[in-house]
Amino acid sequence: MTLEDLGYTKALVRYRTKHDLDALGVGRVISEHKERYVIKNANGEYDGEIIGNLRYSASSRSDFPAVGDWVAISEYDDNKVLIHAILPRKTSIERQAVGKQGEKQIIATNIDYGLILQAVNRDFNINRLERYLTLCLSAKVKPIIVLIKIDLIDDAQIRELVDSLQERIKNVPIVPLSNASQKGIETLNAHLRKGKTYCLLGSSGVGKSTLINNLMGMEVMATKEISERIDRGKHTTTHRELIITENGILIDNPRMREVGITDAPDGLDMTFEAITELAVQCKFSDCTHTNEMDCAVLEALDKGEINTSSYDNYLRMEREKQHFELTIAEKRKKDKDFGKMVKEFKNRKNRNRY
Repeated sequence: MTLEDLGYTKALVRYRTKHDLDALGVGRVISEHKERYVIKNANGEYDGEIIGNLRYSASSRSDFPAVGDWVAISEYDDNKVLIHAILPRKTSIERQAVGKQGEKQIIATNIDYGLILQAVNRDFNINRLERYLTLCLSAKVKPIIVLIKIDLIDDAQIRELVDSLQERIKNVPIVPLSNASQKGIETLNAHLRKGKTYCLLGSSGVGKSTLINNLMGMEVMATKEISERIDRGKHTTTHRELIITENGILIDNPRMREVGITDAPDGLDMTFEAITELAVQCKFSDCTHTNEMDCAVLEALDKGEINTSSYDNYLRMEREKQHFELTIAEKRKKDKDFGKMVKEFKNRKNRNRY
C-alpha cells in the first residue's frame, strides 16, 4: 500500500515542503476514540495523540484531528506517534453539534464523494435525503444516492421511487441496491475510484456496515440481523472509521439521529436549485418566499411548478441555517464583550497598583 492509495496528493506534498514539515512523517487518521487516534500510512498503523501545543492552541473542536485528516507525526515508541500538525482539509462534512447551540461537529474530512444511503421501506424519506444532500453540497462533496434494501419491493416500485427522486433531486446519480442479494453492488463499484474517499451517510440500521462488507467481499465490519418488526438492522457502528479497499477509501459513520444545517448557504442553493433560480426574479431582494407580493417562488408554487414538500423542506432548513447564523453572531458578540471586560479589569488593576 502507498500513501496515494490512502488519498495522499501533490498538494499535501507541497504544503509539507512549504511549512518545513518534511522531517516529520505523515499519515491519515482512520479512527478516533476520545482524542486518541489511529493513524495509518504506508508502513502500518499507529496509536496517536496530539502534542500539548496543538491541544492548548485549539479554539474549537474543529481544531482537533478528525477521521479523514492528514497529520504530521513523529514516532516515539513501538506503534505510537505524536501528532504535531493537521494538514489542510480539502473538504469537511459538518453538521450542527447535537445539544450545543452554534457549534459544528465534523463528520469526516478530505471526502471526495458522499454515499447517501436511503432505505426503500417505511424509512424512505426524501426530506431527509435533501438534508444529507445539503451537507454534501455545502462541503463541495459530490453526492451519490444509494437506494438500499430493494429486495423488499418489486421492480415497478423501485422505478416509481427513482422517478420521484429525480423529480425533486436533479443531476445526482441514483443506485438501487440490495445487500441481501447484492444486486446493484457492481453498479456502485463502477462509481468508485482508487485513491478517492467516500463517506457513507444515512440513518441508523440502514445497512452501511453491511454495504462495506459487500464492497470488500469479506466481513470487516460487525453487523446484526435485521429486525422483522421494524425492517432495519440494529445499530452497530459506534465510531467513525476509515476502511481502505481496492476501489477507494470508505468512511463508515455511527448513527445520526439529527442532521442539523449549519451556516453554509451554497449547499441549500444547490439542493433547491429550482427555488434559488426563481428567487432572483422576486420583487424584493430579501424576499422570504412566504407571504410577499410579486414573489416568483410563490407564483411557481401556485402553478404547481415547484414540489410543495420540497418547498416546505427548503423553508424549514433555511430557518435552521438562519438560527445557526444568529447563534454564531450572538456568541461572537458575547466573546467580544467578555474580552473587553477582561481588558478593562486588567487596566483598572494596573492603575490601582500605582
